[in-house]
This record gives sequence, structure tokens and C-alpha cells, in this order.
Amino acid sequence: MVHEFKLPDVGEGVAEGELVDWLVAVGDEVTEDQPLAEVETDKALVEIPSPVDGTVRELRAEAGEMVPVGDVFITFDVAGEEGGAAATGGEAPGTEAAAGAAAEADEAEPGGEPAGGASAGSAGRVFTTPSVRRLSRELGVDLAAVAGSGPGGRVTEADVRAAAGGGEPAAEATTDEGAADAAGGGAAAGAGSPAAPGAPTGGEPGPSAGAATGTAATAVARERTLAAPATRQLARELGVDLNAVPAVEEREGEAFVTPEAVEAFAESGGEAATGAGAGATAAAIPAGGEERVPYRGLRRTIGEQMERSAFTVPHVAHHELLDAQPLVEARATLKPHAEERGIRLTYLPFVMKALVAALGEFPYLNASLDEDAEEIVLKGDHNIGFAAATDAGLLVPVVKQADGKGLLQLASEVNELAEKARDRSIAREEMQGGTFTVTNFGAVGGDYGTPIINYPEVAILGLGAIKDRPFVVDGEVVARKTLPVSLSIDHRVIDGAKAAAFVAEFAKYVENPTLLLLD
Repeated sequence: MVHEFKLPDVGEGVAEGELVDWLVAVGDEVTEDQPLAEVETDKALVEIPSPVDGTVRELRAEAGEMVPVGDVFITFDVAGEEGGAAATGGEAPGTEAAAGAAAEADEAEPGGEPAGGASAGSAGRVFTTPSVRRLSRELGVDLAAVAGSGPGGRVTEADVRAAAGGGEPAAEATTDEGAADAAGGGAAAGAGSPAAPGAPTGGEPGPSAGAATGTAATAVARERTLAAPATRQLARELGVDLNAVPAVEEREGEAFVTPEAVEAFAESGGEAATGAGAGATAAAIPAGGEERVPYRGLRRTIGEQMERSAFTVPHVAHHELLDAQPLVEARATLKPHAEERGIRLTYLPFVMKALVAALGEFPYLNASLDEDAEEIVLKGDHNIGFAAATDAGLLVPVVKQADGKGLLQLASEVNELAEKARDRSIAREEMQGGTFTVTNFGAVGGDYGTPIINYPEVAILGLGAIKDRPFVVDGEVVARKTLPVSLSIDHRVIDGAKAAAFVAEFAKYVENPTLLLLD
């Protein structure tokens, strides 16, 4: 009997998805809930599980192809009685499970268990992310036999690597040293949704800003290679091992690879070319030629939100240079204590605490404008979004009710949300409800910028790189750690004088972090 499986609604309300990669081939024997393919929408990267036990008969779409929800994209030969729903492509037994795949890796019941039951998940599914499932297949690890150390029993990358090596699982908060950085080199803003166009961002300004570029990294040295779906497709077409391609950006075990780098690597015969980030473009595209890249998915969503914010909100920017020496010293003192608890402490939690304190004094910056009702809506909650650059574009995770959380709790949530954003397993709800956004172009070495407001919010704070600059202290010019900040405001709601006063209030806590102990 032939079973036709239609692409299910992956729970995002989208009409189509891009088939990133097939995880099975024609003739493969599959079991129910086995991952069949990776599908990317404009919000998430989702693994589609098999609805039946059977043999793959036909793959009706190719990697890189846009597949409408409801179209048959794979068929199976299955044993069973004629006339069943599966035989005609009706509602398949596993469709409901597939529809919830986007949220499976993130959603948990209030008690900390995954939605639907124990940590292994209902129907035997393991509570984890697509990237961890992929790693387990590469390392030959049975996920069902791995004890998860993440929230609600979620199996983390460290758990899988520990199982493969016979070691002990590491605490999730320390498995990815780059997670707390929230990435760098993107932009923040966008219509109250996950994507946010604006200035480049990351979670941690400071001496570590400005990641190395053009670094060659091998599959052995890397923990993960990041690349857009189109780049992965190009690598397959050229027969290139993506993990062997020199990275355009290399940060703490993760590498970001572009199509230009893949083409340059292929043209060089597989040798690690230098300058793959910049020089590859000229080598890959002939003089007078051009390359066309599909404008869709997350990139199109970011563009639409950028356009809406830029053409709706009259932006005004205010810039200041703050004395960050006390902040640097405070973090240096507390960082080892945080690490003892398995938490990586970056500057972002300090910034969030200072923002919450300042927003309490200036509620009009923690607001939105209801244009239809002609009302300014002041928000009681302080939900701080932070822009996180991923290989597919910018996402803005939101730390909810930041005003009620301590420094280490904020750090832990930032770490986890950033990791989810990067592997595209973050739930839509975790990127909604923000009242103020912070973006960090200092992560790529920038000083000042004009970030685009995360509409319908009315303000966004941009952070430059913390580094030594000339600064006047007690009448003397000295080298001192300083932090450039750029505040963009909606001039319909906030005046320039109010913006300057807000930055001065924020600076008070940055320049004297011990004041945060009073809140």
C-alpha cells in the first residue's frame, strides 16, 4: 500500500517551507517518528518525523525547494489494510506529531517536564533540538539512552558528546561558551516578532568583540558549522564537505560559512584558501556577472519588518560614551563564582539590570503607541529582548519580567535563549512580548550605530565595544575601559531631552554597578 505524506502545518501559521535537507533516501526503511527531512520556515528550522513504519518509495521535492503546506512531499510503501486514511494521503497518524515538531524542543509543562509527559517525550520522542538529533546520528548515539541534563530533561549537545565518549554530561549552561554572546553581526528591530532588522548585535560587548575572520577551521576543530540552507545546498551540488570550508567567522568552536567561501573552496580543489570571506566573491563571480540569491524565509521577514519600522517610526538617535571600568571589574569579580554554578556570566545581564532600573524611572521608554486608539501604552512588565545573530538571520529572544530576576538567573536565561536561537529551536512565544530591546554591535568591533527600533516598541539601546579609550578622570586623560551607547527613540512618544536623561540614569548603574544591589 502506498502512503502519501503531506507537508504538515508546523505550528507557525506559514503557508510553505523550504526543504533544507533529506535525512532519508529512496529505499530506506523508516519507523514512526523517525526524522525524514529538515524544513525551514521564516521562523524556525524543523525536523519532520515519519507518520508511519514503512519503506521510502519516492521523494517528491529537492533540497532547496519551497514546499507548500498540504502538498505531498514523500511517499512510503507500508503494510496494512486497504482503505486506511494513510493510503489516500488523508490525515496521517503522525501528522499531529509533525505539526508540533517546531515546539517540541522548547515547550515544557510548568513542572519542568516536556509537554506531554516525561523527559523522553510522549510516544518515545526525545526532548531535544534538531541540531542535537543530527549530532547524535553523526556520532552513532542512541538519544533514547541519553539522560538529559538540560531544563525539563532536555538532551543537550554536551550530553550526546559525553555519551559518545563515555564521559559525564556537562551542565547545559557551560556546553556552549559562545551561547551567551547571543551572536554578533546582525541587526535588531521588527514588528514585535522574532526577526529584527537594525544594527549589528551580540550579547557581550567588550574585549572579546570583533571575532576573527577568514580563519580556516577543520571538521575536527569545530564543534559546529553554521550556514544558510542555500549554502548547504550549494555545498552538496559542488560535492564540498561544509565542515572543511574555511570560516568567514570563527568563534569558540563555531564557524560561519558563506556561499562565496564554498565556491572558493571548490575552485581551489579543496585547499584551505586564505581570505575566503572577501576574496572569494571576486573569484566566484566573473567581472560583469552577477549572482542571484533567493529573497525569502527569515531574510524576507527581516526586510519587511525593517521597512515597516523605518517608514512608520520617526527615529532619533542619542549617543554617549560611558565609563565602563567599574562594570568590567565587577564582572571579573563575579565571573568565577558564576562559573562555579555552571553559568557563563557576560556583560548582558548587567546591562539588563541597569536597563530595568532606568526604565523604572522613565516608563515612557518601556511603552508602545496605539495609533488607532491614539494612546501611549505604558507597560507594567519589563520584557527585555536581545538581538541574536544566527546563520539564517536575526532573531530577538525576550527575557520576560527581567525586573524580578537576579543577575545569575538573567545570565542563565540569556545563555539558553541564545543557544535556542542559533540552532533555530526557539519557540515563537520566546520571541514575543518584548517591551524594550538591546542590540550589541560591539560584538563585531563597532562603536556607535543607529539601531532600528523593534516596532511596536518605542526605543532600542545599542552597545558598542568595551575597550580602552582616552577618558578624563579627575582632570587627567587616562586609558580607561569605556562603553559607547546609542539610543534610538520614537520621536512621536519620546523627546530628545528625555532620551538624554534616560541614558544618564542608565549610565549611573553602569558606572557604579553596586547600585544594582539595591534593586
